[in-house]
Amino acid sequence: MTETTFKQLAKLCKDLEATTKRKEKTALISEFLKGINRDEIKLAILLTIGAVFPETSDKTLDVGWRTLKRVMDRGGQTTLFRHQLTVKEVYNTLQEIAKASGEGSRKQKEQLLERMFAQSEPVESEILARIIFGEMRIGVSEGMMLEGIAETTKLDPALVRRALMMTGDIGKVAETAVDHGEAGLLSLEATLFVPLKPMLANTAETPLEVLEDYDGEAAFEYKYDGARIQIHRKGDEVRVFSRRLSDVTESIPDIVEIVKDFPEEKDFIIEGEVVAVGENKRPLPFQDLMRRFTRVNKVEDKAEEIPLHLHLFDALYYDGKLLIDEPYSHRWSILEKIAPQKYHTKRIITTNPAEAEAFMTQAIESGHEGLMAKRLNSSYSPGARGKNWYKLKPVETLDVVIVAADWGSGRRRGWLSNYHLGVWDGEEYLVIGKTFKGLTDDEFKWMTEHLQELRVRESEYTVHVKPELVVEVAFNEIQKSPHYKSGYALRFARITRIRTDKNPDEADTLQNVSRLYERQVKYKDKLNR
Repeated sequence: MTETTFKQLAKLCKDLEATTKRKEKTALISEFLKGINRDEIKLAILLTIGAVFPETSDKTLDVGWRTLKRVMDRGGQTTLFRHQLTVKEVYNTLQEIAKASGEGSRKQKEQLLERMFAQSEPVESEILARIIFGEMRIGVSEGMMLEGIAETTKLDPALVRRALMMTGDIGKVAETAVDHGEAGLLSLEATLFVPLKPMLANTAETPLEVLEDYDGEAAFEYKYDGARIQIHRKGDEVRVFSRRLSDVTESIPDIVEIVKDFPEEKDFIIEGEVVAVGENKRPLPFQDLMRRFTRVNKVEDKAEEIPLHLHLFDALYYDGKLLIDEPYSHRWSILEKIAPQKYHTKRIITTNPAEAEAFMTQAIESGHEGLMAKRLNSSYSPGARGKNWYKLKPVETLDVVIVAADWGSGRRRGWLSNYHLGVWDGEEYLVIGKTFKGLTDDEFKWMTEHLQELRVRESEYTVHVKPELVVEVAFNEIQKSPHYKSGYALRFARITRIRTDKNPDEADTLQNVSRLYERQVKYKDKLNR
């Protein structure tokens, strides 16, 4: 079979963009995958979702908007004879761009980009630019691509999803499904030093609501204002991963030393939070904690300046066995074997809503966010959000993704300072409001610099950006709105935290917003009776 051209993949992307029907998209993906070479499947899947690298990889293209615009402005102007770009050629060139580093790397990256764009037809250039920014805008999520893989191979979609949970590499999952079928996917297991995606939580309003949903009994844990980490240990080797699956071992050597001192000798993967604390032992602001995670030089000095406390809440792997299908209560008992009690998250198990309310008050008075509630018999679902975990906080918040920002006026002139807040609806990010409230001047400056690096296009006063930056916003209520395609708007939204530790796929969805709105309506109805 001849090699698949990049133009064929670009056409697939445009066809996917042209339909909003999920079944049609899945069918298009499946048909395309059936018609290409086996060794192109992984590459085509990654390029179609704008990933280039698996989520567990730390590789980046490191190509800015200005560089790409400069290359595209020059592209094709001096090439008289074009050859057909292939999927393999584009993928391999992007790998070369990522490898380029050190002196002269910027020029090398530009030359590699120019070589591709010079050979590209307009539709190819458009899709290539989207891939480079990871902003495809074709309404295809990772979940939809998994459905396409399942349809192509006639395998159970749940089995394909589980394989991705285990590996974090959708390309590897596709190759395994095609080559080895069901048996191959079942053989894919989590391995030490390859991070699992974190399990996510829904939001609940009160402990009573949780207990009613959990048949009367639940575990309630402190919800710390910290950074979630996943710790892997084998013998004397310890690696620590952030919730974005980045290796942060070098940034937090103090935590590494704590874990090395655990008496348990068997291999394990455990999960918890680290919290920055001040001299009074109370939690420091989240931004202080993030300074530890971004530090690469003089790490020991920063460790003394901003000490961390470790709070562990789950065990995912122990002595060669993956534990995610085990109930929460069993996983906690394994955690007790692994780590001394002083490093455990503070928690209670209760059937009494008043006891849980008092525990929540205690958590907040201690400087923490609230509580996490967990079903005692629940399994661990990497990357999934569901009702097995709930978060309870006194102030309603949403994690949203910035999709655009307006240039400010007056005191905020020169800053990108009015942020368009988006949530994922299964196909695209839809705006649910804008805000310029909640940030300091230093944070406005940081946001302006960072968002310009993510710029995709600009129109008059608005800079449209790659949907990558997550912020936590508080709000007074959710309203129905005809002004936004989402159908909702946040009233009095203000940013409470910049969540550089979170991936966009961890942010709240339109489904969550709708659920919160319905809960809000029911609460108001009760008050008006």
